[in-house]
Amino acid sequence: MRASRLLSILILLQLRGRLTAADLAAEFEVSERTIYRDVDALSAAGVPVYGDRGPGGGFQLLGGYRTQLTGLSAGEAEATAMIGLPGPAAELGIGAAASAARNKLLVALPGGGGALADRMAARFHLDPVDWYRAGDALPHLPMIARAVLDQHPLSMRYESWQETRDWTVEPLGLVLKAGIWYLAARGGGKIRVFRMSNIQTPMVDVAPFEWPVDFHLATWWQAEQARFEAELFATVAAVRASPAGCSRLAAQSPRGAEAVAGAGPPGADGWRDMTMRIEDSDHGARDMLALGAGVEVIAPASFRRRIAMLAGQIAGRHG
Repeated sequence: MRASRLLSILILLQLRGRLTAADLAAEFEVSERTIYRDVDALSAAGVPVYGDRGPGGGFQLLGGYRTQLTGLSAGEAEATAMIGLPGPAAELGIGAAASAARNKLLVALPGGGGALADRMAARFHLDPVDWYRAGDALPHLPMIARAVLDQHPLSMRYESWQETRDWTVEPLGLVLKAGIWYLAARGGGKIRVFRMSNIQTPMVDVAPFEWPVDFHLATWWQAEQARFEAELFATVAAVRASPAGCSRLAAQSPRGAEAVAGAGPPGADGWRDMTMRIEDSDHGARDMLALGAGVEVIAPASFRRRIAMLAGQIAGRHG
């Protein structure tokens, strides 16, 4: 543990030039006294590190000293795919490993490449969580991520919108979509999607399972997403919209934007006719109600009645 921290201190000083004991203590979650002992150990080992006291002081390496001791540990090698994604990496329980791997890779880049890459990371930020929504509380995510990597089955209780039941599954991958984590796992004779926040009391089996040789997570997820959307939005509705309604419809979803793009020319009243794939349910009707009076569903009649019923209930509540 200490040897790894000494190497990490050396790499950070090489990357950032000058750091205070407080900076290093915060980085490694140790006391400043521990940092002073670590710096003494580096000096004793022949590393030309020196410190200045007072405001603007800190530790730095003498004369452009560089180390090539940048080999990745097993955990750091696993975490390389999450470099540049500190939030998701931390949720997976590999935040420290991803940070260490990033620093080692930056140090190893020749000819100032590390400084260029560090500048890019400092000026561009990826935030995968949607506006006005906090991320889910996922206390089991690091454990399940480890089970995915080590190919260990999971026993868990899962709460879906239909029922709560127990599952024993083979976890095949984790997907972060729009700030929400999903587990792809084989169970009940097929590969299924489980929302991580709905998983309760998971337990990991010690006996590993055999990995399906024809499974590729990204390819499977893309196909599963297309299948899900096709089944969910299987009904085609005839819709009319005013100019303002067209703008709101296009901004609401990709389906709305597709409908507006293929709409007919404006009529005498400025309204346009179009067709749109919808979810024929109360949820789909609420989506249409959110567009206001500038959008009218013409058909199917059952969906139009559903919207009218919900609108009547809202009006009655607020009348």
